[in-house]
Amino acid sequence: MMAPLTDRRHLWNDGSALEVHGVVVTRLTPGPAPVLTAELGGGVAELAGGADQTTLVRLDVPLGGAVGYWHPAAGWDRHLAADWMTGWRAIGLADSAPLGCLYDGSANTLLAYATDRLVATTHLKFGLGERTGRFGIWLAMDLEPGEVCRIRIAEPGRSHADTLRELARWQSPETGLPVPDAGRTPTYSTWYSYHQDVNAAAIEAEAELAAEAGCGLLILDDGWQRGGTGGGYSGCGDWEPDADKFPDFAAHVAEIHATGLKYMAWIAPLLLGQDSAARAALAGFAPHARPEWGCHVLDPRHAEVRAFVVDSCARLVQSYGLDGLKIDFLDSASAYASGTHAEAGNTADPVPTGEPAAEGWIPDVGTAMRVMLAALRGRLHAALGTDFLIEFRQPYTGPAMLEYGNLLRASDCPADAVANRVKSLDLALLAPDVAIHSDMLMWDASAPAEQAARQLLAVLHTIPQISMRLADLPAEHRAMIAFWLGFWRDRRDLLTRGPVLAGRPDELYPLTTVTDAERAVAVLHTVNHLVPLDLSGLREAAVVNATDSGRVVLDLRHQSAVRLTVSDACGRTIREEHTRLALGPSSVAVPPSGLCLITPITEV
Repeated sequence: MMAPLTDRRHLWNDGSALEVHGVVVTRLTPGPAPVLTAELGGGVAELAGGADQTTLVRLDVPLGGAVGYWHPAAGWDRHLAADWMTGWRAIGLADSAPLGCLYDGSANTLLAYATDRLVATTHLKFGLGERTGRFGIWLAMDLEPGEVCRIRIAEPGRSHADTLRELARWQSPETGLPVPDAGRTPTYSTWYSYHQDVNAAAIEAEAELAAEAGCGLLILDDGWQRGGTGGGYSGCGDWEPDADKFPDFAAHVAEIHATGLKYMAWIAPLLLGQDSAARAALAGFAPHARPEWGCHVLDPRHAEVRAFVVDSCARLVQSYGLDGLKIDFLDSASAYASGTHAEAGNTADPVPTGEPAAEGWIPDVGTAMRVMLAALRGRLHAALGTDFLIEFRQPYTGPAMLEYGNLLRASDCPADAVANRVKSLDLALLAPDVAIHSDMLMWDASAPAEQAARQLLAVLHTIPQISMRLADLPAEHRAMIAFWLGFWRDRRDLLTRGPVLAGRPDELYPLTTVTDAERAVAVLHTVNHLVPLDLSGLREAAVVNATDSGRVVLDLRHQSAVRLTVSDACGRTIREEHTRLALGPSSVAVPPSGLCLITPITEV
């Protein structure tokens, strides 16, 4: 098992080392020295397992002009932490991914790396050495003798966004799960709108309105299942429809399909509720308690657990005609990546660390999860071909998960437009070629439409998930949803497949811009931030004012004669004019949550 890594005095020790693009790669434990191999756009250091099972390696560079460090689980904490401020984090298939980027004030990379160890557990920490003036990243891995971990170091000086997308593609499997078109359509989710208070009649009525608004997919969240009441998870494990809420679940699914929507349902297959009938047979495979949730967590290292999860998920899809599943709480398995529950952040009894004698036991959590998810993919493929949908959410959205899920969603941030923007943009860097969904959108139904619109405008670069009771919304709000979803559908490929530029991560991405050969979309999220525009060769640029201000400041690369069409948050045109935009800054009146379409024209 992973050796203790608590003595910080050893972090900056010398060892066998090599340099890759200015990054020093040092092996700190006994074993073969790192070996350099060259690849286009970067160098790769190869680390082989040695006599000590734990291989500890450090990547470090001079601090230079560093202003922040990005990694998939950064959240709000993107500052330059000292090495004594950060602890060891266990990452693997079910939690985050082994890549990161130290960047400067221009959001260009100083140290960007990724490893090919995407499934098995890696323990990781990072931070600034006060005595060395260098920034270090430490990776600790249980490599068997002869087993190799490849660490790719990107060339410095490029934008962090381009570099991270390149590294994520290097990590991504060639056999990623295809994304059916339904996964790239606006989605209606029942979670924030209904929570567990769902029933067939209510959801069927909402489905009609969601389809009219432009959605193509509906996700039925927690509460459909027997025992899905009370706000917790004490009933999880049986995975049968609640007969009072859904008397005929198969007929209900058919009703949703009749609206033109695809249909997915929520499931948390690793949660074993204290009140479930399944608990009697499975309790011995779920030592990790979550008393605040009223459940335990099943340990996927056991073959019995993997079989139960696969059967539960496949049976739900096949029995009722669903198009896929929202599979929740897979990251809860990370509790078994550490030696004890206390290390995983709670005070329950220790997880057994010895290898059980039972057949099918897999010691590493990530490896066990991969086997389980591969089996589920096989069952669904046999039943539905490639036309099925699986949603995963942060933090289990690393590149290796692309073989098993095709919708990746930002983690929960109800009514927090800033968090939804940041989380979904982080996710787009980590998985640049799949369907990225926002967290479900909710807002105050009594607020003005322009304030409600800000939730949707924050995530125009993703596939938005609406989660408001549409039947109860005022007409203005429904008009706003229809307008912006129409705007989104008309530019779907540009918004969701183009390389989004968003600025520095530590500034929380104040401006998102995406451009193709003909069109550009810029969404301004921060007041008094310039919107750089180069209209050369474009037939249209759309500037979205996702702020409270009534003006935006464009920064033109070339003077240009244009037609401006300005609309409010509900799509009503309030001004059209022909004008000449000068080189440099130009202030243009655009209402809060409004749109300015800029069309270059030829002067006569």
